[in-house]
Amino acid sequence: MSGETAHADDLTAAAETFAAVRPRLFGIAYRMLGTVADAEDIVQDTWERWQSTDRSVVREPAAFLATTTTRLAINQAQSARVRRETYIGPWLPEPVDTSADPLLGAERGEALEFAVLVLLESLSPTERAAYVLREAFDYPYRQIAEIIQGTEASARQLVSRARKHLAEQRHVREAGRQEQRRMLEAFLDAAKSGDIAELERIFTADIVSYSDGGGLARASRIPVFTRETVAKYVHAFHTRFWDGTVHVVEANGGPAAVLVRDGAVVAFIALDVTADGIRRLQWVLNPEKLEHLPVPA
Repeated sequence: MSGETAHADDLTAAAETFAAVRPRLFGIAYRMLGTVADAEDIVQDTWERWQSTDRSVVREPAAFLATTTTRLAINQAQSARVRRETYIGPWLPEPVDTSADPLLGAERGEALEFAVLVLLESLSPTERAAYVLREAFDYPYRQIAEIIQGTEASARQLVSRARKHLAEQRHVREAGRQEQRRMLEAFLDAAKSGDIAELERIFTADIVSYSDGGGLARASRIPVFTRETVAKYVHAFHTRFWDGTVHVVEANGGPAAVLVRDGAVVAFIALDVTADGIRRLQWVLNPEKLEHLPVPA
């Protein structure tokens, strides 16, 4: 076998190994960064590093690739925090279609739900990495410690701290999947008709509405608080906003809605629903964050 042929065979094997774990790598990067483009960039960077690595000394390729992806994502998350300080209005994650892959490369769907991704933004990048690796991918603490370059005890502490933080933020009982869909449909009916009384009925007293237009779409640049104010806010634009077709879709592992106008998705709406009603409204209007969502048939 010529050297050229051996090299080609080696690259083919490297590509096959990478392809086998690519969904997991993307799943890690997306949960860490909250956008498809950033996650794809991290996965591509990992592939380039894998190509240039002396693979003959790598005993566990999947572990090596996951470690590379996570460390790159931690670095990216640190710089993303700085960029988001100048973001116009509230920053929300980029929604992803999970109808084909409900777990998005993970054994479990944890850290994928839209409202949870929002909460993960308040963690440090290393805390977020430890939480994602443990809760979504069930990595042992020993391996998490190696990836984040810490001790096993510190890895446990990071995951515990992240769990506690999320539990404090989500201290009320979450609604089940069927109830989420029922409340979404009830919200859409009331929002489209501008029914303030019905909106107030299905909202919790401490509801908050966040709109992410990124300066590229018309959207409130500050969060809107309280049941009465949010109901009036939704009512204020009901005659013009819903001009198009509204579809209930599967995104980030749960029911959400998209508004389609002129053959393109122009809005994504995700709710955070508790047993007491709708606690969070999350509107993604930034067109750059909607381009990866398929247009429902």
